[in-house]
Amino acid sequence: MAMTTITLKNIPEDLHQRLRESAARHHRSLNREIIAQLEATLTERNRETDELLAELDALHSKLPVVDHNLVDELKRQGRA
Repeated sequence: MAMTTITLKNIPEDLHQRLRESAARHHRSLNREIIAQLEATLTERNRETDELLAELDALHSKLPVVDHNLVDELKRQGRA
């Protein structure tokens, strides 16, 4: 697997401190901690997206089927 290097600039000091503390708690280097945090965040978002899509599909399947021809006919009748 090819690896890419990213340089982060202008990291707020409090964020840098929290990352260092988190890295120490998890016995990881700062670099590895940042990678782990990014992976966790992106995986969580993907899971949340998948869950939301599944909920939408479930809701969609409960909706009645719309007969668009009937809707058009009812519109025409309402305008007559």
